Amino acid sequence: MIRPILSLFILLLSLNVALAQTSWKLASKKEGIQIYTAAVPDSKVNAIRVECSLNARPSQIVALIMDVESAPKWIYHTKSCKLIKRVSASELYYYSEVSVPWPVENRDFVAHLTVNQHAKSKVVTIDGPAVSGYVPLKTGIVRIDNSKGKWIITPEGDGRIHVEYTLHADPGGAIPAWMVNMFATEGPLQIFRQLKLQLEKPEYKHAQLAYIQD
Repeated sequence: MIRPILSLFILLLSLNVALAQTSWKLASKKEGIQIYTAAVPDSKVNAIRVECSLNARPSQIVALIMDVESAPKWIYHTKSCKLIKRVSASELYYYSEVSVPWPVENRDFVAHLTVNQHAKSKVVTIDGPAVSGYVPLKTGIVRIDNSKGKWIITPEGDGRIHVEYTLHADPGGAIPAWMVNMFATEGPLQIFRQLKLQLEKPEYKHAQLAYIQD
């Protein structure tokens, strides 16, 4: 059991280092949402970084992201999303299927979400790497085993926060270049547009989380 955990730790550590050392290029800037892409060593797929500032509290963002079954309402091309296991208020596992235009097969993955907040800076980090197991492989759907997503939520004062989202994933199988570009540029823009709308819903706008200090 120790070896798989150690291997996963090394993989995530190396990926974090790779993302930290990437040379980000601005791909799009619309509606206050900045989207960057960067090449990742030994990968055919670029990493994505999205940034914007919002009139919101950290608890609002965390409440929305941890409400994983709401994902089809705001996360680009998410066909379904199901909670697998809630370890605690700040940790869970979920399964998601991503709808991909025909004739390419849909993708799916299992992710492990963990939320941490720095005691002094109040910066919130949400890690969401893909993990193996939990859900059997499904016929006609390609499993994504190598994916690392991270949210960083930084309080800016006066009721505003800066949100940064980074993602690098190997979608597996053959995917046309136009489709990769669609998910790399149009996808993040649509996600953040919908995120802003979701944050205005009462269940998130008035969210109070015991493990998050706003």
